[in-house]
Amino acid sequence: MSATSFAEDRVNLTAALRWAERLGLNEGIDNHFSYSVDPDGRRFLVNPLGLHWRELTAGDLILADADRRILEGTRPVEDTAFFIHSRLHLRHPRARAVLHTHMPYATALTVIERGRLEMVSQNALQFAGRVAYLDDYGGLALDHSEGDRMAAAMGNNSVLFLGHHGVIVTAPTIHEAWNDLYFLERAAMVQVLAMSTGRPLRQIPESVVSAMVADLNSNPDAVDQPRKHLEALKRILDREAPDYRR
Repeated sequence: MSATSFAEDRVNLTAALRWAERLGLNEGIDNHFSYSVDPDGRRFLVNPLGLHWRELTAGDLILADADRRILEGTRPVEDTAFFIHSRLHLRHPRARAVLHTHMPYATALTVIERGRLEMVSQNALQFAGRVAYLDDYGGLALDHSEGDRMAAAMGNNSVLFLGHHGVIVTAPTIHEAWNDLYFLERAAMVQVLAMSTGRPLRQIPESVVSAMVADLNSNPDAVDQPRKHLEALKRILDREAPDYRR
């Protein structure tokens, strides 16, 4: 882990947190984003307890480990943040970035009977075959067992809807996770708005879904889009709120 890459990881994770707050995806000082700085998932950056995402800086992020030790930083880590993120990083090392929010539209789908992200909009198609559901609410994650239950439910998927709770989005990089979090909420928003009309949803044919997924995985511009998305947001922050890099 080079000092340069570690510093950039801090900046990228902070940028994601700052933009999530701007878009109303956070909830007060709660919810949490983390990024594993090691391939085995044992050490990870995470936002600390008590700071609002709007005021958070790169230097405020905590470096913690799977044994619940604070390796860098002076603030505590929220209990639920530790028990959710540590178990996901350990169980799914490829999930280097783990973003957990109670963002409104995606969470709305977790509180209706058999709520599912339906393949009814272009934005939803990028999540085809990538979403898992844990419908049984288990209360606050105040020990390893609830984090392990979430990690098991995730399986080989990158997105997990938590019944009555919120969502978890994971990816190998911060920019991929952020891009998925953003478009997941957009897809959920369109679906919830469409459902509010009381008219039936129109499913996209499976053949079109499969073709769209293939296009996304093979198109160089689509593959590089998540990185460009976060870089664009960082440029805006550099102009409007450059203190996020401190």
